[in-house]
Amino acid sequence: MNALAATNRNFRQAARILGLDSKIEKSLLIPFREIKVECTIPKDDGTLVSYVGFRVQHDNSRGPMKGGIRYHPEVDPDEVNALAQLMTWKTAVADIPYGGAKGGIGCTPKDLSKSELERLTRVFTQKIHDLIGVNTDVPAPDMGTNAQTMAWILDEYSKFHGHSPAVVTGKPLDLGGSLGREAATGRGVVYATEALLAEHGKSIKGLTFAIQGFGNVGSWAAKLFHERGGKVVAVSDITGAVRNPNGIDIPALLLHKDATGKLADFSGADAMDSNDLLTHECDVLVPCALGGVLNRDNAGDVRAKFIIEAANHPTDPDADEILSKKGVIILPDIYANAGGVTVSYFEWVQNIQGFMWDEDKVNQELQRYMTKAFHNIKGLCQSHHCNLRMGAFTLGVNRVARATLLRGWEA
Repeated sequence: MNALAATNRNFRQAARILGLDSKIEKSLLIPFREIKVECTIPKDDGTLVSYVGFRVQHDNSRGPMKGGIRYHPEVDPDEVNALAQLMTWKTAVADIPYGGAKGGIGCTPKDLSKSELERLTRVFTQKIHDLIGVNTDVPAPDMGTNAQTMAWILDEYSKFHGHSPAVVTGKPLDLGGSLGREAATGRGVVYATEALLAEHGKSIKGLTFAIQGFGNVGSWAAKLFHERGGKVVAVSDITGAVRNPNGIDIPALLLHKDATGKLADFSGADAMDSNDLLTHECDVLVPCALGGVLNRDNAGDVRAKFIIEAANHPTDPDADEILSKKGVIILPDIYANAGGVTVSYFEWVQNIQGFMWDEDKVNQELQRYMTKAFHNIKGLCQSHHCNLRMGAFTLGVNRVARATLLRGWEA
């Protein structure tokens, strides 16, 4: 099931639990605006090449729309639509005053030089500058983009609208980025895990963790689990997988990955098949990579007691049912990986105030938001007798529906 179908299915289930009027249910599903633009740039050799850029602005009832921009060959309107909708529910679950958006350009970033990427980013910004803005739609980095991409968008946007650091988040620190932003999604995953485990009378110390994906989110989560006394027994990424039943020395693995660019040949752990990571023996499984990795084929073999969805949509609905029957507790993506957008919100606030916070304040506020959101989700799980995924979806959908009704959507 693709991401859009799965998101719509979860939304409809939440709408049924909440008893939403069918008219408002339909209204909440339809995006506020979909933008498709053609971006033609000269390549370094002088030839012209064209790309298609998208921005889906899903909902703005609770505040400016918010969401990443990805550069990837498979950027398509369906996927961008699903991710924009997920952002609407995610920002509502975290209780930050945003709606949802998502965008991207269908390209292969590694095939473009830095100057070609800059030209592409500037042309894309020129095409959408009057549809994004500090109080309208605030982009951020995503797959294939980074702080440098945001710096170019900020510069190009400011040529039209004056200096506007709050128009994007995930910027370099020198241009108004926030301390703690780089680690935010991984750190949020750890705070979410702590909140869930506390509910079950457990803590990170002494538990075993298997982490799929060792990019920004996975590596930060692994580092922080390790610091808190958790045993990371298996790690995988696109270069391979390693395991050590006594716990991997994560700082040493990070140094090895920096030096060699891969997990393989690390002396402190044995190589393993990447496909076995998801079914590896552990207490807590943390998928931090792609969507749809847990499905009906492998869900029955999962041995973890808890799954923390650090990736977007890692568990498809078939796997959800199988895992629930086995008693596996799943912490859903729209809550578990909300640390990134929460610290993006803090960055936006700092830019608007023109007053920057120190890193301790950023991390304390992130912990406060993640812990409060978990207790709000648990409250809805109890009142609606549902699992954590539906608790999170009913929380998010209810907040957006309430805001929509209060604004007078039929007027």
